[in-house]
Amino acid sequence: MALQISATNPEHPALLLALPWDLPLAEWPEEYLVPLPRGISRHVVRYAHAGDEVIAVKELAERPALREYGLLRDLDRLGIPAVDPLAVVTGRTDRSGAPLEPVLITRHLRGSMPYRSMFETTMRPATMHRLMDALAVLLVRLHLAGFAWGDCSLSNTLFRRDAGAYAAYLVDAETGELHPRLSPGQREYDLDLARVNISGELLDLEASGALHPSVDPVRFGHEICTRYQGLWQELTRTSVYPAGKYHYIERRIRRLNELGFDVAEMQIEHSAGGDTVTFVPKVVDAGHHQRQLLRLTGLDTEENQARRLLGDLESWMATQDDYAPGDPLAARPEVLAHRWVRDVFRPTVRAVPLQLRGSVDPAEIYHQLLEHRWYLSERAQHDIGLGTAVQDYIENVLPTARGALERADPE
Repeated sequence: MALQISATNPEHPALLLALPWDLPLAEWPEEYLVPLPRGISRHVVRYAHAGDEVIAVKELAERPALREYGLLRDLDRLGIPAVDPLAVVTGRTDRSGAPLEPVLITRHLRGSMPYRSMFETTMRPATMHRLMDALAVLLVRLHLAGFAWGDCSLSNTLFRRDAGAYAAYLVDAETGELHPRLSPGQREYDLDLARVNISGELLDLEASGALHPSVDPVRFGHEICTRYQGLWQELTRTSVYPAGKYHYIERRIRRLNELGFDVAEMQIEHSAGGDTVTFVPKVVDAGHHQRQLLRLTGLDTEENQARRLLGDLESWMATQDDYAPGDPLAARPEVLAHRWVRDVFRPTVRAVPLQLRGSVDPAEIYHQLLEHRWYLSERAQHDIGLGTAVQDYIENVLPTARGALERADPE
């Protein structure tokens, strides 16, 4: 059988042909590989160069490879945080003609880390709580989209920095199933698997001495259930309000927006007596602030980064002479937003030397600079200005923080 490459982009097969497909993945020469941290996997996984791309290559049987490739494409279409599927390579043989396992190829998620690499130095419990928050949000988003993961765990997740928090991405969809809608039993099964898997992974870390002594692995396993249930309840619960109190509905929608979700469809029913109104959010889409920032500025960021940048953008717009909400003659928000990107955001990020910020993305760098300005202003008891904060950050923070940044963002 001839080598076949099924790819999402017509440019990828040409780039992938240069890789040594006649060798088992475990035997690939170093010249093709990228030394990035890998999580635990039941399959052989390697990072490699494909032109300017860094790709993750996973060996597995043909049927599950094609199935996972299709599921990852479905998740991409649904806007779910997951690794990008690039190709499946089948028909591999070694130099003697013996068959080799097919591979699934995904794009490496820039700036991401598997959880075990994050525990190379003992992680504080507060940081672990943020990981549980991120994983709970990911699981809720999957379930809202009708996706049953079937193997939710820290090992099957990648984490990226997101303005002081983390964003979680699905990295293994091999056991997943996509349905029009999940039953409560399907959701509970996924959640119970997550609890058992996470407790087991943390017990393994405890045995190796990599877990903070105050962390109880079993309790943290239960924490994912608590956080998931709280978020699911907030996103899907039915609210009953007095008739005429429509601002209560608006308040509920604003609360969902604050959590980072948009209500794309809703159901509103009046009671038979006309004295109450029942409100049910029917379709809840994640990424409220992401979409708002992207629409205004063209910047594509994580959700918490978008929330922070929008706050800075609104503060900056309020200082502009042509900013007058409601005035048809004033500059439109989109015009002001692009001016902010041109005159504030980009110059500020570019002021930080590339060799110091490494692979930390521009939105995260800008967030860190805003945090540093706030810290300096609090200490000085007056606003010290962004320019001063950038200079102090470059001189006094980045040189000592570079090692930590490189551990968190290894590219």
